[in-house]
Amino acid sequence: MRKTAKRKIRMDVLTIFPEMCRGYFGSSILKRGQEKKLLDLRAHDLRKWSDNKHHKVDDKPYGGGPGMVMQVGPFYRALKSLQALKKKRSASPHPRISASRIILMSAKGKQFTHEDAIRLSKYDRLVFLCGRYEGVDERVAERLADEEICIGPYVLTGGELPAMVVADAVARHIPGVLGDAASLASESHAEEGVTEYPQYTRPEVFAPAKGAAWKVPPVLLSGDHKKIEEWRRKSSGRSR
Repeated sequence: MRKTAKRKIRMDVLTIFPEMCRGYFGSSILKRGQEKKLLDLRAHDLRKWSDNKHHKVDDKPYGGGPGMVMQVGPFYRALKSLQALKKKRSASPHPRISASRIILMSAKGKQFTHEDAIRLSKYDRLVFLCGRYEGVDERVAERLADEEICIGPYVLTGGELPAMVVADAVARHIPGVLGDAASLASESHAEEGVTEYPQYTRPEVFAPAKGAAWKVPPVLLSGDHKKIEEWRRKSSGRSR
């Protein structure tokens, strides 16, 4: 019987702080996914593609204003060097259009969802562009990125944390990365408006102080699998 080839996804992060990503990518499930050769996670120092001796990648904004803006040049040269720059961009988010997707992490981007994680997991390669300071030259969004994504309605210091959040969520949908693929089906947000049911483990009763007793719900100790399943569905908001 012919074996099905393992599917691998590559994710590149362009940032001026690559060490932030390398530590996270080298731990836990993401580390094991790389060891299984299902994930190829790389963090690149954007300063490498600076065009000046001081390795600056930012400058003052045209029109005035506070702070500094990250330049389009370093991002362009980095994408070109990494062979991620597309000759022709497509507005379609469907992976059949292209095997790769360039994503700008941006506070004004579309808010990331569970459905986006599934959609992006279909690509062979994702490239995350991380801004800093007062933002990124708009030509990066207009000319280089396929889409802009944020992870919530708030502003962070840089795009590194959002990039790692998206990479983590996407990686979980690559077959073989999780030890038990069935766990994806019961996770929070696997169904719209549904979260995972509450989980408990030993001890059965935890007493943090005298007179206090934090107990496991009796139904979970009953051994009645039908009642347990009903309790779990009700607790998670799933319909019968």
